[in-house]
Amino acid sequence: MPLDPHDLRDAIALWPQLAGATGRLINHSENHTFRFGDYTLRVHRPDYQSPETIDSELAWLQALRRDTDLPIAEPVPGANGLMLQHFRTSGGEPRYAVLFRFIRGTEPDMGSDLTGLFAKLGTYAATLHQHAITWQRPPAFTRQAWNAASILDADGLWGNWRVAPGVNGANRPLIEQAVKILRRNLDAYGADPEQYGLIHADMRLGNLLVDGDTVSLIDFDDSGFCWFTYDFAASISFYETHPSVPELRRAWLQAYQQVRPLSPADIASLDSMILLRRLALLAWIGTHAETKLAQHHVPGFAKGTAELAERYLVRG
Repeated sequence: MPLDPHDLRDAIALWPQLAGATGRLINHSENHTFRFGDYTLRVHRPDYQSPETIDSELAWLQALRRDTDLPIAEPVPGANGLMLQHFRTSGGEPRYAVLFRFIRGTEPDMGSDLTGLFAKLGTYAATLHQHAITWQRPPAFTRQAWNAASILDADGLWGNWRVAPGVNGANRPLIEQAVKILRRNLDAYGADPEQYGLIHADMRLGNLLVDGDTVSLIDFDDSGFCWFTYDFAASISFYETHPSVPELRRAWLQAYQQVRPLSPADIASLDSMILLRRLALLAWIGTHAETKLAQHHVPGFAKGTAELAERYLVRG
């Protein structure tokens, strides 16, 4: 059941900055996000992230703010000095929440020229990955892994793509055939430290805020361990079949490699990452049917996934 500001009375009391503020829901996908004046409150979806994984996300976010100049969200501690807070909704449901300073900007539109934006995303991704490689993580640091098993298996983190809307007896065998090749290629690519590590994992348009020349990257809630090139695949989330993808891919790669060089195998892995991400989203749509984002993308999504799978099979 979606939350509304009336459910947050006990949460508001945890941050003095929210005293007397009126909130409104501004986003509901994985979590609920409410705006309270100069702040946004992220209320976590039950049974997805744990206190340990959220604290780990926040630890990386704070390290990135300290060590880089990336424009990312700033978490705000509560009255008890902690970033992560626990409360009960007006209906008695336990939830976790984090408060951030509000960031101005609007979500970019896939219908506009995004070449410059994707060049910037390439720089952001390379900076994040370079930081992740060199950063000394806290001893208790723990985040989920986005790998073949956690995405493609029936008990995947976002669900089972095989039972998603639009998957049927006509297209499932084709996608399954591509998945078999995908698993083989991912295994051959490997997961050495220069290929696989801590990434944002959800650098899609919906997690960008554009304000003039400033592009802010938000929502590290899905950050975890994965192949570094997966961050490009995530940046074209829901638009993998869009005709501008090859041009955006070139812009991303060129900018990325000015910060952190990639091997031919890394570049070749992009096709695998795009299909892997598409299957993750197909599963997500099936388990998040209550969200407007899933409802918006359901029509034709399985069909488009089958088209991507067919192209992938041709490439081998």
